[in-house]
Amino acid sequence: MALGAAGPFGTWERTVAWRYLRNKRKNGGVALIAIISFAAVMLAVFALITVMSVMNGFRAELLGRLLGFNGHVYAQGPLLNGPDRDGVITRIKAVRGVTQAAPMVEAQAMVIGPSQVSGAIVRGVTPADLRGMKMIASNIKRGSLAGFGEGEYGGDMVLIGDRMARNLGLSVGDAITLISPAGPATAFGSSTNEKDYTVGGIFSVGMSQFDESFVYMALPQAQLFFGRDTSIDYVEIKIADPDKAKQIKPIIEQASGPGAFVQDWMDKNASYFNALQVERKVMRLILFFIVAIATLNIISALVMLVKNKGRDIAILRTMGASQSSILRIFIMAGASIGLAGTLTGLLLGVLFCANIAAIQNFVEWVTGTAVFSADIYFLAHIPAKIDWAEVAGIVGISTAMSILATLPPAIRASHLDPVEALRYE
Repeated sequence: MALGAAGPFGTWERTVAWRYLRNKRKNGGVALIAIISFAAVMLAVFALITVMSVMNGFRAELLGRLLGFNGHVYAQGPLLNGPDRDGVITRIKAVRGVTQAAPMVEAQAMVIGPSQVSGAIVRGVTPADLRGMKMIASNIKRGSLAGFGEGEYGGDMVLIGDRMARNLGLSVGDAITLISPAGPATAFGSSTNEKDYTVGGIFSVGMSQFDESFVYMALPQAQLFFGRDTSIDYVEIKIADPDKAKQIKPIIEQASGPGAFVQDWMDKNASYFNALQVERKVMRLILFFIVAIATLNIISALVMLVKNKGRDIAILRTMGASQSSILRIFIMAGASIGLAGTLTGLLLGVLFCANIAAIQNFVEWVTGTAVFSADIYFLAHIPAKIDWAEVAGIVGISTAMSILATLPPAIRASHLDPVEALRYE
Protein backbone atom coordinates (compact mmCIF):
# COMPACT_ATOMS: atom_id res chain seq x y z
CA MET A 1 0.00 0.00 0.00
CA ALA A 2 1.29 3.46 -0.89
CA LEU A 3 2.06 5.83 1.96
CA GLY A 4 -0.51 8.29 0.66
CA ALA A 5 -3.26 5.67 1.03
CA ALA A 6 -2.83 5.47 4.82
CA GLY A 7 -5.39 7.26 6.98
CA PRO A 8 -4.70 10.82 8.18
CA PHE A 9 -2.71 11.07 11.43
CA GLY A 10 -2.02 7.37 11.13
CA THR A 11 0.75 5.38 12.81
CA TRP A 12 3.40 6.02 10.18
CA GLU A 13 2.77 9.79 10.22
CA ARG A 14 3.02 9.90 14.01
CA THR A 15 6.17 7.74 13.91
CA VAL A 16 7.88 9.99 11.37
CA ALA A 17 6.90 13.13 13.32
CA TRP A 18 8.33 11.66 16.52
CA ARG A 19 11.55 10.56 14.83
CA TYR A 20 12.07 14.06 13.48
CA LEU A 21 11.91 15.44 17.01
CA ARG A 22 14.36 12.93 18.47
CA ASN A 23 17.72 14.30 19.41
CA LYS A 24 20.35 13.27 16.88
CA ARG A 25 23.82 14.65 16.53
CA LYS A 26 23.34 15.98 13.00
CA ASN A 27 20.09 17.67 14.03
CA GLY A 28 21.34 18.98 17.36
CA GLY A 29 20.40 22.55 16.47
CA VAL A 30 16.81 21.53 15.79
CA ALA A 31 16.63 19.61 19.06
CA LEU A 32 18.01 22.58 21.00
CA ILE A 33 15.49 24.99 19.48
CA ALA A 34 12.71 22.46 20.17
CA ILE A 35 13.76 22.32 23.83
CA ILE A 36 13.86 26.12 24.01
CA SER A 37 10.40 26.29 22.41
CA PHE A 38 9.05 23.76 24.89
CA ALA A 39 10.52 25.71 27.83
CA ALA A 40 9.21 29.03 26.51
CA VAL A 41 5.65 27.75 26.10
CA MET A 42 5.80 26.01 29.49
CA LEU A 43 6.97 29.15 31.30
CA ALA A 44 4.46 31.36 29.48
CA VAL A 45 1.51 29.12 30.41
CA PHE A 46 2.84 28.73 33.96
CA ALA A 47 3.18 32.51 34.34
CA LEU A 48 -0.26 33.17 32.85
CA ILE A 49 -2.03 30.66 35.12
CA THR A 50 -0.11 31.79 38.21
CA VAL A 51 -0.54 35.52 37.69
CA MET A 52 -4.23 35.30 36.78
CA SER A 53 -4.92 32.98 39.74
CA VAL A 54 -3.15 35.35 42.14
CA MET A 55 -5.09 38.31 40.73
CA ASN A 56 -8.35 36.34 41.05
CA GLY A 57 -7.44 35.42 44.62
CA PHE A 58 -6.45 38.97 45.44
CA ARG A 59 -9.75 40.32 44.14
CA ALA A 60 -11.80 37.58 45.84
CA GLU A 61 -10.01 38.09 49.17
CA LEU A 62 -10.39 41.85 49.08
CA LEU A 63 -14.01 41.61 48.00
CA GLY A 64 -14.81 38.94 50.60
CA ARG A 65 -13.18 40.81 53.46
CA LEU A 66 -14.52 44.17 52.34
CA LEU A 67 -18.09 42.87 52.14
CA GLY A 68 -17.70 40.84 55.32
CA PHE A 69 -16.43 43.82 57.28
CA ASN A 70 -18.63 46.52 55.73
CA GLY A 71 -22.21 46.60 54.66
CA HIS A 72 -23.64 45.85 51.23
CA VAL A 73 -26.19 48.68 51.18
CA TYR A 74 -26.27 51.94 53.16
CA ALA A 75 -29.45 53.88 53.92
CA GLN A 76 -29.81 57.44 55.17
CA GLY A 77 -32.94 59.51 55.50
CA PRO A 78 -35.11 61.71 57.71
CA LEU A 79 -37.29 58.83 58.90
CA LEU A 80 -34.19 56.94 60.11
CA ASN A 81 -33.60 59.75 62.60
CA GLY A 82 -37.26 60.20 63.45
CA PRO A 83 -39.38 58.77 66.23
CA ASP A 84 -40.33 55.73 64.11
CA ARG A 85 -36.74 54.66 63.39
CA ASP A 86 -37.31 51.16 64.77
CA GLY A 87 -40.33 50.74 62.53
CA VAL A 88 -38.37 51.81 59.44
CA ILE A 89 -35.52 49.42 60.31
CA THR A 90 -38.07 46.64 60.80
CA ARG A 91 -39.44 47.32 57.29
CA ILE A 92 -35.89 47.21 55.88
CA LYS A 93 -35.24 43.88 57.61
CA ALA A 94 -38.46 42.53 56.10
CA VAL A 95 -37.14 43.08 52.57
CA ARG A 96 -36.44 39.72 50.95
CA GLY A 97 -32.73 38.97 50.93
CA VAL A 98 -31.79 41.34 53.78
CA THR A 99 -29.97 39.53 56.60
CA GLN A 100 -29.05 42.48 58.85
CA ALA A 101 -29.88 46.17 59.22
CA ALA A 102 -27.73 47.87 61.85
CA PRO A 103 -28.05 51.54 62.85
CA MET A 104 -24.59 53.08 63.16
CA VAL A 105 -22.67 56.14 64.19
CA GLU A 106 -19.35 56.53 62.40
CA ALA A 107 -16.78 59.29 62.95
CA GLN A 108 -13.08 59.90 63.11
CA ALA A 109 -11.14 60.27 66.32
CA MET A 110 -7.62 60.33 67.67
CA VAL A 111 -6.51 57.34 69.74
CA ILE A 112 -3.81 57.77 72.39
CA GLY A 113 -2.08 54.66 73.70
CA PRO A 114 0.83 54.13 76.12
CA SER A 115 3.48 54.40 73.41
CA GLN A 116 1.92 56.01 70.34
CA VAL A 117 -0.85 58.19 68.91
CA SER A 118 -2.95 57.19 65.91
CA GLY A 119 -6.01 58.22 63.95
CA ALA A 120 -9.01 55.89 63.92
CA ILE A 121 -12.52 55.42 62.59
CA VAL A 122 -14.94 54.81 65.45
CA ARG A 123 -18.13 52.90 64.83
CA GLY A 124 -20.98 52.81 67.29
CA VAL A 125 -23.19 49.70 67.05
CA THR A 126 -25.60 47.87 69.31
CA PRO A 127 -24.29 44.71 71.04
CA ALA A 128 -26.80 42.55 69.16
CA ASP A 129 -25.75 43.93 65.79
CA LEU A 130 -22.06 43.53 66.62
CA ARG A 131 -22.58 39.87 67.49
CA GLY A 132 -24.34 39.49 64.15
CA MET A 133 -21.26 40.79 62.30
CA LYS A 134 -19.48 37.46 61.79
CA MET A 135 -16.33 39.05 60.41
CA ILE A 136 -15.82 40.78 63.78
CA ALA A 137 -17.48 38.42 66.26
CA SER A 138 -15.75 35.32 64.83
CA ASN A 139 -12.29 36.89 64.75
CA ILE A 140 -11.79 38.09 68.33
CA LYS A 141 -8.17 37.06 68.97
CA ARG A 142 -7.89 38.32 72.53
CA GLY A 143 -10.57 39.26 75.03
CA SER A 144 -14.24 38.77 74.22
CA LEU A 145 -17.55 40.54 73.63
CA ALA A 146 -18.64 39.89 77.21
CA GLY A 147 -19.56 43.19 78.80
CA PHE A 148 -19.81 45.09 75.52
CA GLY A 149 -22.66 47.59 75.70
CA GLU A 150 -23.34 47.05 79.41
CA GLY A 151 -23.62 49.86 81.90
CA GLU A 152 -24.72 53.45 81.51
CA TYR A 153 -24.66 54.58 77.86
CA GLY A 154 -23.32 51.18 76.89
CA GLY A 155 -20.29 51.31 79.17
CA ASP A 156 -16.72 52.23 78.30
CA MET A 157 -15.60 48.97 76.69
CA VAL A 158 -14.27 49.16 73.11
CA LEU A 159 -12.93 46.71 70.51
CA ILE A 160 -9.83 47.52 68.46
CA GLY A 161 -7.92 45.80 65.64
CA ASP A 162 -4.78 43.82 66.37
CA ARG A 163 -2.53 46.03 64.22
CA MET A 164 -3.75 49.08 66.09
CA ALA A 165 -3.06 47.26 69.35
CA ARG A 166 0.50 46.48 68.24
CA ASN A 167 1.13 50.00 66.98
CA LEU A 168 -0.13 51.61 70.18
CA GLY A 169 1.29 49.01 72.55
CA LEU A 170 -2.13 47.97 73.87
CA SER A 171 -3.52 44.75 75.29
CA VAL A 172 -6.86 43.59 76.69
CA GLY A 173 -7.72 45.53 79.83
CA ASP A 174 -5.53 48.53 78.97
CA ALA A 175 -6.91 52.05 78.94
CA ILE A 176 -6.92 54.18 75.81
CA THR A 177 -7.93 57.79 75.30
CA LEU A 178 -10.16 58.88 72.44
CA ILE A 179 -10.28 62.49 71.34
CA SER A 180 -13.09 63.66 69.08
CA PRO A 181 -12.95 66.99 67.23
CA ALA A 182 -16.77 67.09 67.23
CA GLY A 183 -18.04 66.66 70.75
CA PRO A 184 -21.28 67.78 72.35
CA ALA A 185 -22.67 71.18 71.46
CA THR A 186 -22.20 73.98 73.97
CA ALA A 187 -23.21 77.62 74.22
CA PHE A 188 -19.94 78.48 72.47
CA GLY A 189 -20.31 75.87 69.69
CA SER A 190 -19.03 72.33 69.33
CA SER A 191 -16.35 71.29 71.78
CA THR A 192 -13.54 68.80 71.61
CA ASN A 193 -14.41 65.67 73.55
CA GLU A 194 -11.87 63.46 75.33
CA LYS A 195 -12.64 60.26 77.19
CA ASP A 196 -10.85 57.17 78.49
CA TYR A 197 -12.02 53.70 77.45
CA THR A 198 -11.02 50.13 78.25
CA VAL A 199 -9.90 47.65 75.58
CA GLY A 200 -12.25 44.71 76.02
CA GLY A 201 -11.31 42.77 72.90
CA ILE A 202 -8.90 42.73 69.98
CA PHE A 203 -10.05 41.49 66.56
CA SER A 204 -8.16 40.51 63.44
CA VAL A 205 -9.93 40.24 60.09
CA GLY A 206 -6.70 39.69 58.12
CA MET A 207 -6.83 43.02 56.27
CA SER A 208 -4.43 45.63 57.57
CA GLN A 209 -6.59 48.54 56.38
CA PHE A 210 -9.29 47.46 58.88
CA ASP A 211 -7.14 45.97 61.63
CA GLU A 212 -5.22 49.19 62.17
CA SER A 213 -7.97 51.77 61.73
CA PHE A 214 -11.26 50.75 63.37
CA VAL A 215 -12.61 51.00 66.91
CA TYR A 216 -16.04 49.64 67.91
CA MET A 217 -18.05 50.97 70.83
CA ALA A 218 -21.66 50.73 71.95
CA LEU A 219 -24.09 52.88 69.95
CA PRO A 220 -25.37 55.00 72.91
CA GLN A 221 -21.78 55.68 73.99
CA ALA A 222 -20.83 56.76 70.45
CA GLN A 223 -23.86 59.04 70.26
CA LEU A 224 -22.83 60.64 73.54
CA PHE A 225 -19.14 60.89 72.66
CA PHE A 226 -19.68 62.47 69.23
CA GLY A 227 -22.59 64.64 70.30
CA ARG A 228 -25.17 62.89 68.15
CA ASP A 229 -27.89 62.96 70.83
CA THR A 230 -30.17 60.11 69.66
CA SER A 231 -29.45 60.35 65.93
CA ILE A 232 -27.47 57.94 63.77
CA ASP A 233 -25.35 58.43 60.66
CA TYR A 234 -26.72 55.57 58.56
CA VAL A 235 -28.16 52.07 58.60
CA GLU A 236 -25.71 49.44 57.40
CA ILE A 237 -27.56 46.66 55.55
CA LYS A 238 -26.23 43.24 54.66
CA ILE A 239 -27.89 40.94 52.15
CA ALA A 240 -27.58 37.24 51.43
CA ASP A 241 -26.16 37.75 47.94
CA PRO A 242 -24.06 40.94 47.61
CA ASP A 243 -24.16 40.65 43.80
CA LYS A 244 -27.91 41.40 43.95
CA ALA A 245 -27.40 44.72 45.73
CA LYS A 246 -28.45 46.65 42.61
CA GLN A 247 -31.79 44.78 42.41
CA ILE A 248 -32.58 45.12 46.12
CA LYS A 249 -31.49 48.76 46.39
CA PRO A 250 -34.79 50.29 45.05
CA ILE A 251 -36.84 48.13 47.43
CA ILE A 252 -34.74 49.25 50.41
CA GLU A 253 -35.05 52.85 49.25
CA GLN A 254 -38.83 52.50 49.24
CA ALA A 255 -38.82 50.87 52.68
CA SER A 256 -36.63 53.69 54.04
CA GLY A 257 -39.32 56.26 53.32
CA PRO A 258 -39.46 59.61 51.52
CA GLY A 259 -36.22 61.53 51.21
CA ALA A 260 -34.05 58.46 51.77
CA PHE A 261 -30.62 58.18 50.17
CA VAL A 262 -29.52 54.59 49.50
CA GLN A 263 -26.10 53.56 48.23
CA ASP A 264 -24.81 50.06 47.51
CA TRP A 265 -21.27 48.74 47.90
CA MET A 266 -20.60 48.85 44.15
CA ASP A 267 -21.34 52.57 44.06
CA LYS A 268 -19.30 53.24 47.17
CA ASN A 269 -16.22 51.34 45.95
CA ALA A 270 -16.66 51.76 42.18
CA SER A 271 -13.27 53.33 41.45
CA TYR A 272 -11.47 50.74 43.58
CA PHE A 273 -12.89 47.68 41.85
CA ASN A 274 -12.86 49.27 38.39
CA ALA A 275 -9.13 49.76 38.81
CA LEU A 276 -8.72 46.09 39.74
CA GLN A 277 -10.79 45.01 36.74
CA VAL A 278 -8.79 47.16 34.30
CA GLU A 279 -5.53 45.89 35.76
CA ARG A 280 -6.72 42.30 35.38
CA LYS A 281 -7.70 42.75 31.72
CA VAL A 282 -4.46 44.51 30.82
CA MET A 283 -2.35 41.87 32.58
CA ARG A 284 -4.23 39.09 30.79
CA LEU A 285 -3.60 40.76 27.42
CA ILE A 286 0.12 41.21 28.16
CA LEU A 287 0.54 37.61 29.25
CA PHE A 288 -1.31 36.31 26.19
CA PHE A 289 1.21 38.21 24.06
CA ILE A 290 3.95 36.41 25.97
CA VAL A 291 2.33 33.06 25.09
CA ALA A 292 2.14 34.15 21.43
CA ILE A 293 5.82 35.10 21.42
CA ALA A 294 6.73 31.79 23.05
CA THR A 295 4.90 29.79 20.38
CA LEU A 296 6.77 31.66 17.63
CA ASN A 297 9.87 29.72 18.64
CA ILE A 298 8.13 26.65 17.24
CA ILE A 299 8.33 28.25 13.76
CA SER A 300 12.12 28.52 14.07
CA ALA A 301 12.41 24.89 15.09
CA LEU A 302 10.25 23.67 12.20
CA VAL A 303 11.95 25.88 9.60
CA MET A 304 15.30 24.32 10.53
CA LEU A 305 13.73 20.87 10.62
CA VAL A 306 12.26 21.30 7.12
CA LYS A 307 15.61 22.52 5.83
CA ASN A 308 17.48 19.55 7.34
CA LYS A 309 14.87 17.01 6.25
CA GLY A 310 14.49 18.14 2.64
CA ARG A 311 15.99 14.88 1.30
CA ASP A 312 13.75 12.77 3.59
CA ILE A 313 10.66 14.69 2.48
CA ALA A 314 11.55 14.09 -1.19
CA ILE A 315 11.99 10.37 -0.58
CA LEU A 316 8.64 10.16 1.23
CA ARG A 317 6.96 11.96 -1.68
CA THR A 318 8.48 9.56 -4.24
CA MET A 319 7.26 6.63 -2.11
CA GLY A 320 3.68 7.90 -2.40
CA ALA A 321 3.25 10.24 0.54
CA SER A 322 0.80 13.01 -0.32
CA GLN A 323 1.25 16.69 0.36
CA SER A 324 -1.37 16.50 3.10
CA SER A 325 0.59 13.70 4.81
CA ILE A 326 3.75 15.82 4.86
CA LEU A 327 1.67 18.73 6.15
CA ARG A 328 0.26 16.62 9.00
CA ILE A 329 3.69 15.24 9.91
CA PHE A 330 5.16 18.68 10.53
CA ILE A 331 2.00 19.97 12.18
CA MET A 332 2.20 17.06 14.64
CA ALA A 333 5.91 17.65 15.19
CA GLY A 334 5.42 21.32 16.02
CA ALA A 335 2.12 20.97 17.87
CA SER A 336 3.57 18.26 20.12
CA ILE A 337 6.17 20.76 21.33
CA GLY A 338 3.50 23.34 22.13
CA LEU A 339 1.11 20.79 23.67
CA ALA A 340 3.83 19.30 25.87
CA GLY A 341 4.88 22.77 27.01
CA THR A 342 1.26 23.77 27.65
CA LEU A 343 0.46 20.67 29.73
CA THR A 344 3.68 20.97 31.72
CA GLY A 345 3.00 24.67 32.35
CA LEU A 346 -0.55 23.78 33.40
CA LEU A 347 0.71 21.20 35.90
CA LEU A 348 3.35 23.54 37.35
CA GLY A 349 0.90 26.45 37.54
CA VAL A 350 -1.76 24.44 39.38
CA LEU A 351 0.78 22.96 41.80
CA PHE A 352 2.29 26.39 42.46
CA CYS A 353 -1.10 27.98 43.17
CA ALA A 354 -2.18 25.08 45.37
CA ASN A 355 0.96 25.40 47.50
CA ILE A 356 1.53 29.15 47.28
CA ALA A 357 1.30 29.69 51.04
CA ALA A 358 3.99 27.08 51.73
CA ILE A 359 6.18 28.52 48.96
CA GLN A 360 5.77 32.02 50.42
CA ASN A 361 6.75 30.79 53.89
CA PHE A 362 9.78 28.97 52.49
CA VAL A 363 10.98 32.01 50.52
CA GLU A 364 10.53 34.26 53.54
CA TRP A 365 12.40 31.76 55.70
CA VAL A 366 15.30 31.55 53.23
CA THR A 367 15.55 35.30 52.56
CA GLY A 368 14.57 36.50 56.00
CA THR A 369 12.31 39.17 54.50
CA ALA A 370 8.57 39.52 53.97
CA VAL A 371 7.83 39.03 50.27
CA PHE A 372 4.19 40.07 50.71
CA SER A 373 3.94 42.95 53.15
CA ALA A 374 0.50 43.46 54.65
CA ASP A 375 1.22 47.19 54.90
CA ILE A 376 1.39 47.40 51.10
CA TYR A 377 -1.06 44.75 49.91
CA PHE A 378 -3.58 44.90 52.82
CA LEU A 379 -3.53 41.08 53.12
CA ALA A 380 -1.36 38.89 55.33
CA HIS A 381 -0.59 36.27 52.66
CA ILE A 382 -0.51 35.84 48.88
CA PRO A 383 -3.96 34.66 47.77
CA ALA A 384 -4.54 32.41 44.77
CA LYS A 385 -7.87 31.31 43.33
CA ILE A 386 -7.84 29.02 40.31
CA ASP A 387 -10.64 29.76 37.85
CA TRP A 388 -10.89 26.50 35.93
CA ALA A 389 -12.85 28.07 33.08
CA GLU A 390 -10.07 30.62 32.69
CA VAL A 391 -7.43 27.88 32.90
CA ALA A 392 -9.24 25.93 30.18
CA GLY A 393 -9.22 29.07 28.03
CA ILE A 394 -5.47 29.52 28.60
CA VAL A 395 -4.77 25.90 27.64
CA GLY A 396 -7.01 26.17 24.57
CA ILE A 397 -5.45 29.41 23.35
CA SER A 398 -1.90 28.15 23.93
CA THR A 399 -2.66 24.93 22.03
CA ALA A 400 -4.33 26.84 19.18
CA MET A 401 -1.38 29.24 18.93
CA SER A 402 1.04 26.32 18.87
CA ILE A 403 -0.86 24.70 15.99
CA LEU A 404 -1.10 27.96 14.06
CA ALA A 405 2.64 28.51 14.47
CA THR A 406 3.33 25.19 12.72
CA LEU A 407 1.35 26.03 9.59
CA PRO A 408 3.84 28.23 7.65
CA PRO A 409 6.80 25.78 7.82
CA ALA A 410 4.48 22.75 7.46
CA ILE A 411 2.88 24.21 4.31
CA ARG A 412 6.34 24.96 2.93
CA ALA A 413 7.40 21.36 3.57
CA SER A 414 4.28 19.97 1.90
CA HIS A 415 4.95 22.01 -1.25
CA LEU A 416 8.59 20.99 -1.49
CA ASP A 417 9.40 19.68 -5.01
CA PRO A 418 11.01 16.20 -4.73
CA VAL A 419 13.05 16.72 -7.89
CA GLU A 420 14.54 19.98 -6.66
CA ALA A 421 15.21 18.47 -3.21
CA LEU A 422 17.11 15.47 -4.67
CA ARG A 423 18.90 17.28 -7.47
CA TYR A 424 21.99 18.10 -5.44
CA GLU A 425 21.99 14.98 -3.23
